[in-house]
Amino acid sequence: MTRRRGSVLLVDDEDKLRKSLGRALRGDGHEVVDAEDARLALHLLGERVFDVLLVDNMMPGMTGLDLIREIVATHETGAPGVVDPQPQIVMMTAYATVESAIEAMKLGAIDYLQKPFEIDELLVTIRRALDHQRLRTDYSYLRSERDEQFDHYGIVGCSHAMQGVIARIELVARTKSTILITGETGTGKELVARAIHDRSAQREMPLVKVNCAAIPETVLESELFGHVRGAFTDAIATKKGKFALADGGTILLDEIGVMTPALQSKLLRVLQEREFEPVGAERPESVDVRVIAATNRDLRQMVADGRFQSDLFYRLNVIPIDIPPLRERRDDVEPLVHHFVQKHAQRTGRSVTGIDPAALAALRLYDWPGNVRELENAVERAVVLSTGPIVTAAAMPMAAAPIPRSIGLPSLMLRRNLEWVERDTIRLALDRAGGVRKDAAALMGISQRALSHYLRKHAID
Repeated sequence: MTRRRGSVLLVDDEDKLRKSLGRALRGDGHEVVDAEDARLALHLLGERVFDVLLVDNMMPGMTGLDLIREIVATHETGAPGVVDPQPQIVMMTAYATVESAIEAMKLGAIDYLQKPFEIDELLVTIRRALDHQRLRTDYSYLRSERDEQFDHYGIVGCSHAMQGVIARIELVARTKSTILITGETGTGKELVARAIHDRSAQREMPLVKVNCAAIPETVLESELFGHVRGAFTDAIATKKGKFALADGGTILLDEIGVMTPALQSKLLRVLQEREFEPVGAERPESVDVRVIAATNRDLRQMVADGRFQSDLFYRLNVIPIDIPPLRERRDDVEPLVHHFVQKHAQRTGRSVTGIDPAALAALRLYDWPGNVRELENAVERAVVLSTGPIVTAAAMPMAAAPIPRSIGLPSLMLRRNLEWVERDTIRLALDRAGGVRKDAAALMGISQRALSHYLRKHAID
């Protein structure tokens, strides 16, 4: 099976040539959609993303140059209905002149083919255009990731709990105090650690991340503190550890709860004395590093059970930051969903712009055991699988599935579930009614006075 390389929109009014070029491009592994005129091409470009636009210049009605002008102007003005990113443009014509070639390049064409041309020349040109398009997409994605750092460092959340986390980051980032970040898997502990480092005075120095759970305990000490040549059988050369690499900056010790008692003692020495000994070394090395630890385990309970040293816990827990699970901050689901839809639509080149309100309301009621990481994976999958511009419940099984009735649920949780249902139902009704309260009340079968009561109760504007 031929490997798919990219998507090409082929525009030419000559039927035989269009079919011949289409076969050659498909044979090289490309997805090809063809159009016999520029107007149809504009319609297709408004519906989906193409990597490359291969267009003939001399066509009846709207020429290739006219089409390029229209595409460039539409993207520059940000007109509605435009699918980003703009494709790479390759023009082909049998009436080649220096003037038309220069104008095509000025308008944004990456290359120019003069008819008749060899198929091999076409395939090389298309591959080069695809390379440029992938670089453009990667740059755009990385730039958006960078820009997020200036908006609470990429932390998305409007709930009171997350605003508290952001406020604490602001308070502690410029200190050098040790920080312990706790929270369930997938809540964003590493993101918080990165935000603290990026806001600190050491932000120009390295942030070294160590996932303690991913490294075998037999080699974790060497990874953290390094070793000298000959310290053990495989130590054929002296190696710096993560603490030495992080000197002057920050080290993140993720999943710190898996450390053995012996390694806990050595880490305690680093926190107390700011020095460590590489494996096999005879002299200690000094280090100036900020330690941020993270865990999804209950370290207090581990201390009570004798599985974690109390002295180390108190040294780590100087400034605690607890990230609540997503099920306890459901107000964050909606902004997170919109953020991830935009992020993955841009990253994958899909023309997905939003999510169905009913699906969004269902997502707010789902418990998200995998927290934000599970939500992002679900949204990414839905963006990739969506056949239209709006993500529907069908693309997200947890939104389409009925909400199970919990057995023995505490009365407090039942009240909270009822509040979520009320709030989401009101928002959905207002959305479908275009914000008209009278129509929203009619949709829900209640009076306007009752609707006003619920609006005040849930602080809905």
